[in-house]
Amino acid sequence: MAGRFGAVVTAMVTPFKADHALDLDAARSLAAHLYERGSESLVIAGSTGESPTLTHREKLELFKAVIEVAQGKGKVICGTGTYNTAETLELSHEAEDLGADGLLLVTPYYNKPPQRGLLEHFRKVANAVSIPVVAYNIPGRTGIRLEHDTLLKMAEVPNIVGVKDSTGDFQAISRLISEAPPDFEVYSGDDWATFGYMCLGAVGVVSVASHLVGGKIRQMCDLIESGDIPAARKIHEELTPLFNALFITSNPIPVKTALGMVGHPVGPPRLPLVPATNEERERIRGALVDAGLL
Repeated sequence: MAGRFGAVVTAMVTPFKADHALDLDAARSLAAHLYERGSESLVIAGSTGESPTLTHREKLELFKAVIEVAQGKGKVICGTGTYNTAETLELSHEAEDLGADGLLLVTPYYNKPPQRGLLEHFRKVANAVSIPVVAYNIPGRTGIRLEHDTLLKMAEVPNIVGVKDSTGDFQAISRLISEAPPDFEVYSGDDWATFGYMCLGAVGVVSVASHLVGGKIRQMCDLIESGDIPAARKIHEELTPLFNALFITSNPIPVKTALGMVGHPVGPPRLPLVPATNEERERIRGALVDAGLL
């Protein structure tokens, strides 16, 4: 069964103008484009949306712009997690007031709280809002992992409805899906892992590649849902070179490059992220040609 946010959730890039200013018009147009092409929900200001270099005010402007576009088209999940619980609470309340359908809260990074601190952080935010909260477990970026027992305790909080998991740890995910309550939803946080995660019982993916092949990814998820695993695996294998190309350097550098190549320019990334090198551009272009996108 597909999750409450659908099977294909796109972690939307944040468009910038050439001078690195926020481009709200491009954000509106990209959001509309994604809803039309397989995305059931969008995550705004997640890692792919370069949340660390967006100001508090820019995040709110972005949330508001996309929530307006989303009416009748799909859902909006706002990335409101930071390494500061008080700031996360403030941003979460504001996102809820703007009409967000859910919140994505990344594990606090850099300050390395113990597991009970993580639990307290998520509980506090989830208990303060009335919209669903999805935890985001990405130790490769945060330096800290939500451990199994912590996730099970979080799953008991009525408002924490799931986890976006970017650990790539199939064994842990299999165990989590079997031990968590049935309404606690697991989303793959990596395109390459979606096929395997969904075969184990995950409900979908928070995807980067869906900027380019949302329809195909949706088709793969539908095939897994209906039990046609061989056909789904075929799509997974076809898309794997593209999934790999989008992570040859730090996300979202490759996907922003790719969007420009396919006629959906979203501007440069913000420092400390830098535009793709010529060599990286050639690899991305090659993957787009192979995927029939160019």
